[in-house]
Amino acid sequence: MTASITPAMPNNASTGAGLALYVHWPFCVSKCPYCDFNSHVRAAVDEAAWRDALLADLAHEAALLPGRRLTSIFFGGGTPSLMAPTTVAALIGAARGHWAVADGLEVTLEANPNSVEAARFADLAAAGVNRLSLGLQSFDDSALAFLGRAHSAREGLAALDIAQAHFERVSFDLIYALPGDGESGWARSLERAIALGTGHLSLYQLTIEPGTRFAAMAARGELEPLDGDRAAALFELTAERTAAAGIPAYEISNHARRGAESRHNLTYWRYGDYAGIGPGAHGRRLGRRTMRHRKPENFLTAVARGGHGLAEDAPLLASEAADEALVMGLRLAEGIDAEALAMRFGVADVVDWRAVGRLVASGHLTRKRGRIAATPRGRLVLDRLLGEIAYCAPVEAL
Repeated sequence: MTASITPAMPNNASTGAGLALYVHWPFCVSKCPYCDFNSHVRAAVDEAAWRDALLADLAHEAALLPGRRLTSIFFGGGTPSLMAPTTVAALIGAARGHWAVADGLEVTLEANPNSVEAARFADLAAAGVNRLSLGLQSFDDSALAFLGRAHSAREGLAALDIAQAHFERVSFDLIYALPGDGESGWARSLERAIALGTGHLSLYQLTIEPGTRFAAMAARGELEPLDGDRAAALFELTAERTAAAGIPAYEISNHARRGAESRHNLTYWRYGDYAGIGPGAHGRRLGRRTMRHRKPENFLTAVARGGHGLAEDAPLLASEAADEALVMGLRLAEGIDAEALAMRFGVADVVDWRAVGRLVASGHLTRKRGRIAATPRGRLVLDRLLGEIAYCAPVEAL
């Protein structure tokens, strides 16, 4: 791959262009052993101080992005359902004040299903949240205990009932391919998940991430991950059963009925602009990548000192942006328009078309003119596939 020294052109930066907002709440009741997200356990949280800091961080981003049209807000974490609904309302109200708002603004909040948090759902809906993403993770108490979750299966289902009564749209997460998982057990879980009637499911295979407690256990021989062939069989089963139920995979791990896709996450995968605020939050706007200070205390100090929590605000090179857009876009069932991406970033190509041809012939990719997409077979080996086709040469170098 030839590296470009050309900065990526500001993307979607015109007046009225769409913009997504991500808000990171870093606090959790406990740290799950599989989690490598920026989450922290604290004995107490000064809610007023955090509300003021997040509002200041938001105002900083808004000043850099005037005239944009807000398409979605996503409260992630951590456990954002631990936020006071008044804090959530303040942030939604401020965002609506900073930018024009698209019709059907999607406002998602991630929640854990402990009964204490579920009791807040009505207030969160009144605050402006219209889509809830619920971390059920499993219907089995032993699996939940293994995953370090603080709720039971019964609590999870009760929280889902409450969520469906209060929010226009509800999604929930399940984690599968745990050690010892088999096709019959996972098939039963899928049937139950589909029968619960939500329009969106996030179904993630357990991965052992560096730096997590599970990684330490695996290194000591105390945890043996499911072998690759069995995990692949479960992935294929997931795709088959959800598609048959009318909730096909529109992304590697996300399944939805038509029209129920996460608009916010589609902004990421289609490589649109988004502002990220809060500890450790990433953003991408105006041809630049941003990252906030990860540690909560450092974030608060930075906001108090400079009015924002930025730790990094750097230009994206055209080659970097093109490669990232390729990687993100091929996660989607719709794939990418490789020719349009090359024009967008001012590079000659984003893929090696000879490699694409070989992978079309082998059944790993499809191609319709300039649009390419991974087949179900290709999605099983997506990382390797990307390594074969990625190519980005600057126009001026040819």
